[in-house]
Amino acid sequence: MTFGKFAARFALVAACSLMTATPAFAQFWQCVTYARKVSGIDIHGNANTWWGKAKGHYERGHEPREGAVLAFASHGKMRLGHVAMVSKIVSDREVLLTHANWSRPGRVEANVRAVDVSPDNDWSEVKVWYGPIGDLGTSVYPTKGFIYADAVSPDDSDTLDAAVTIAQQDARSANLVALAATQKF
Repeated sequence: MTFGKFAARFALVAACSLMTATPAFAQFWQCVTYARKVSGIDIHGNANTWWGKAKGHYERGHEPREGAVLAFASHGKMRLGHVAMVSKIVSDREVLLTHANWSRPGRVEANVRAVDVSPDNDWSEVKVWYGPIGDLGTSVYPTKGFIYADAVSPDDSDTLDAAVTIAQQDARSANLVALAATQKF
């Protein structure tokens, strides 16, 4: 193989690598950025500040509603808190969440279980589905409550469906990019 052919082949491989690597960085989501995108709640800053920043701007409470954001308190290794959008109410003690950066860094998860395990049934403590173990696990996470903004009513279910579709597409894109990045040329 001549040097020219080698250089051309090297350039092609490098270009293909860059094309697959760049979207991976674009698909890395933090929970706050993703929650803001899918819920429409325009709060900035770390997740542990959302509850306080919502006061006076958004309705807050302790009852899940579709489209609301569940604000997690700082806790253990989760010192910056966490936020996740409620995509569906399953029962008075179970919801499905759509969120980012929980089971795997930067990844989106759509419609994962969250269960209220608080003694007073007030959603102040929850267990959340953790992908790597395929279960809720044993960790209990303290929450501050739900932040409501243009909460999705039954008449507005198309809006929520669109947000969940975006989450699912983002998750599929991230999976494809991760798969492509592991391929050898």
